[in-house]
Amino acid sequence: MKIRLVLLSLLLALAALPAAAQNRSVAIFAGGCFWCLEPPFDKLDGVLSTTSGYIGGTTADPTYEQVTAGRTGHYEALQIEYDPTRIGYDKLLEVFWRNVDPVDPTGQFCDKGPQYRSAIFALDE
Repeated sequence: MKIRLVLLSLLLALAALPAAAQNRSVAIFAGGCFWCLEPPFDKLDGVLSTTSGYIGGTTADPTYEQVTAGRTGHYEALQIEYDPTRIGYDKLLEVFWRNVDPVDPTGQFCDKGPQYRSAIFALDE
């Protein structure tokens, strides 16, 4: 009986996985220092996780030192995993625009250099 109950529980959990995956979307924004961009998104209801990293560029697997030297072409960026049933992409954009200066091509606020440029990376329609 216990084995049947465990198997039933496992099957129910597996059946729920595709539904859970459907409630996950990803946005990627660059807007200066990625660590500075995390907090405004982390506190939003519906944001599941934020991950800092690099995007673009010509150097494979760059180090922090290489990117901060400004020679790899990478952006410091934030990947935001969110539940679109709880928060819309439009709200994420609203928060992004409040935290960047989109007309400064040299970086963001006190962070200057090509790695600190602002950008929105579209992943789907």
